[in-house]
Amino acid sequence: MTPLQLRAEFAVRLSTLYGQEVPAYTTLLDVTASINAETMRATGADAERFGSIERVTAERHGAIRVGNAREMSQVATIFGAMGMYPVGFYDLRDAASSSIPVVSTAFRPLDQDELAINPFRVFTSMLVASDRRFFDEDLGARLTEFLERRTLFPPLLLDLAAQAEREGGLAAEDATTFLDLATSSFALSGDPIDRAWYRELESVSAVAADIGGVGSTHINHLTPRVLDIDLLHRRMEERGVAMIDTIQGPPRTSGAGLLLRQTSFRALNEQRMFVDADGRLESGHLRVRFGEVEARGAAATVLGRSRYDAYLERVGDRTPDGRSRLWSSLVPENEADWLTEDLAYFSFRPTGLAPSSADRAFGLVELVESGVVAADPIVYEDFLPKSAAGIFRSNLESDGTRNSENAATSFDADAMAGVLGRTLHDPYTIYGRIRQDSVTQLEKQLGLAAPLACPWNG
Repeated sequence: MTPLQLRAEFAVRLSTLYGQEVPAYTTLLDVTASINAETMRATGADAERFGSIERVTAERHGAIRVGNAREMSQVATIFGAMGMYPVGFYDLRDAASSSIPVVSTAFRPLDQDELAINPFRVFTSMLVASDRRFFDEDLGARLTEFLERRTLFPPLLLDLAAQAEREGGLAAEDATTFLDLATSSFALSGDPIDRAWYRELESVSAVAADIGGVGSTHINHLTPRVLDIDLLHRRMEERGVAMIDTIQGPPRTSGAGLLLRQTSFRALNEQRMFVDADGRLESGHLRVRFGEVEARGAAATVLGRSRYDAYLERVGDRTPDGRSRLWSSLVPENEADWLTEDLAYFSFRPTGLAPSSADRAFGLVELVESGVVAADPIVYEDFLPKSAAGIFRSNLESDGTRNSENAATSFDADAMAGVLGRTLHDPYTIYGRIRQDSVTQLEKQLGLAAPLACPWNG
């Protein structure tokens, strides 16, 4: 099995597992499929502007949490076997007012063709136990020791993952073993939880307790992609499923979408076994896992992203109409304006119309306007820190505690790359390469003697 085949099969297995563990996830999939079918019937080809319906139907993003650099490096090896590479750096520690002491990256395919077939991605967060804003010296030391003692992934799984990376896949029997072990590693454990230890961490951060208060990891949520997220939010509530209050990300517009919009059903009570200091076992409940869903739009350029960041700075507590007006003042709805102002990434292809001699003297924008060239938005494959933190926060029962007077532990993209022991890819570089490759190919297809003038390079 190739890495792509391993990835596709793992996504299916994980979805089956999560549906068994969290029945409301199955409801989410049903509603998502229904809305996607309705949207296709209503809008036809326009519904596939950001990916074919086959891709959208297969699409999932998972989320997991690990405790330290060793575990993060092991995760990178496991996902590397499936053709998934770390892309982007997300620091959630200051992305919300609540206590979320993690830094994150996302593992996903890089190649456009592989993304079109199976775009499975996993948002992976790592606890920063050394950050004294959240953990004092004593608790931080005990947490570090606890994490160093535990084993999340069996050695055979890691050996097979490394083999798959070296050899570009696995033989059938090894592939089955790898998939069995990988899937079971992210299943919710039935082992009893040390009540006192878990509650001590939970008083600081529910996210920290979910990571460091147990001896295993688990899939935290598994996210399908929907074509109309506002309709889904309403339909889920009509089904009696409690949803978080807001949809995270840019507001809804009548035009094409930019970046990413997310919502979720609220974390559900799940029965777990606790053990007290005297060894007594007792059943209890935790609320740590939820059901997220997302709507993906076009990848924003650095300038486009700065418009989104400006929106976040100014949105405050505006009404929905106020948020929409603010967004419209910053980001036009027309894709042609996105291209002209260099707000989003596109790939380009000839339409079949022969360029006139006048066309050949024009730049890329003019060729698009004349109908000689089609501009297709590149799908945003990554995440937004504020949105991720907002989803996390909406599913926490308390904000936890933090002492902002203490110094933060410095941790950036370079530090994450060091933890992973491999290249941490920059999303803008990936989108820019895809765009430039399509322009270079277009110039050859149109037989142009000189490079096209483009909005991003004059």
